[in-house]
Amino acid sequence: MLTSQLVVNYLFQSVFAAHLDTINETLMALFFLTVPLTLALLLARENAHTNLQLAHNLAEVKQLSAEKEAILNQQKAFLEEQVAARTAELNQSLNDLRATQQQLVQREKMASLGELTAGIAHEIQNPLNFVNNFTEVSTELVEEMQEEKTKPLTDRDDRLETELLTDLTQNLSKISFHGKRASNIVRGMLEHSRSSAGQREPTDLNALADEYLRLSYHGLRGKDKAFNVRLITDFDTALPLISVVSQDMGRVLLNLFNNAFYAVSERAKRQPTNYEPTVTVTTRTFTEPSNRPEGATSTAQSTGLGSSEPESSEPGSSEHIEIRVTDNGTGIPAGVLNKIFQPFFTTKPSGQGTGLGLSLSYDIVTKGHGGTMCVESVEGEGSTFVVVLKR
Repeated sequence: MLTSQLVVNYLFQSVFAAHLDTINETLMALFFLTVPLTLALLLARENAHTNLQLAHNLAEVKQLSAEKEAILNQQKAFLEEQVAARTAELNQSLNDLRATQQQLVQREKMASLGELTAGIAHEIQNPLNFVNNFTEVSTELVEEMQEEKTKPLTDRDDRLETELLTDLTQNLSKISFHGKRASNIVRGMLEHSRSSAGQREPTDLNALADEYLRLSYHGLRGKDKAFNVRLITDFDTALPLISVVSQDMGRVLLNLFNNAFYAVSERAKRQPTNYEPTVTVTTRTFTEPSNRPEGATSTAQSTGLGSSEPESSEPGSSEHIEIRVTDNGTGIPAGVLNKIFQPFFTTKPSGQGTGLGLSLSYDIVTKGHGGTMCVESVEGEGSTFVVVLKR
């Protein structure tokens, strides 16, 4: 037994002792390999758990996103419905405003036409008087010819018959001329009362201004027979035709003339002596802006529609045509001068003006014809309205 123990000890010492260092190194190597592997396994397990948690969280986020997207889509659809409904309401309101504007424009036209009633009657009466007079004379000439025809051939005066026929022909020509004149007046007033078609045509502004000046003046005279105004016209005889909507420009001129006559009539009431009411209408062409009189003030409609002052023309630019309507009436107070082209603003007493005449005129000139319109005024001395159109 002892011998066996000794043998074992000997073998252990002789075999294992010789390899003890190797065994220790192997065990140490195994230890160092086991620790990282264990850590790697632990980290892998932790990563797997983290990935599962992230996947779970991502699924929750996707679900919440889908729910929020559904809610947003519902809100978007609701807002779109509201916007569509509001847009429809705004469009309806806009259509109503346009319809109301058209009604106001038509009422203003009819109001200005009503003021012209006496002037129209006067203008029509003149050609009718000529027609009546020449008709009576022509009737007498026919009677003389009939008497001459009843005479024997030997007693007839061929020269007299020729003279009678010549006079009769001239009378008929004059009757036709004045009849057409009356017809043109009626047609012009009918066109003025109708809604504008917006069709531009070459127009003689001198003739247009002269016609509406007479109509406006006789309209005022029809209301007050004692009222007299000195009319001065300085028309540029070389004024070229200009493409405008004559019906609309006639309305502009009519408003300016009516305002001028109203201003001088009001001053005549306040200053019955040492005062001669005067209205001056001038036309001209220019390539440079006109000079403003000293001491005069001017205003332009401050609505973002562009300046109403005549703009400078660069060399080589197209010609401009200017119309000036000047009166020596009451003038416009400086405090309200900048409001003169605003809708519904009027310096007339309540019930005597709609406040739309100058506003509509301004829109016709600036928006409808690309022109400019301004006013120069000195309170107590008079006003000048200047319309400039590009040829």
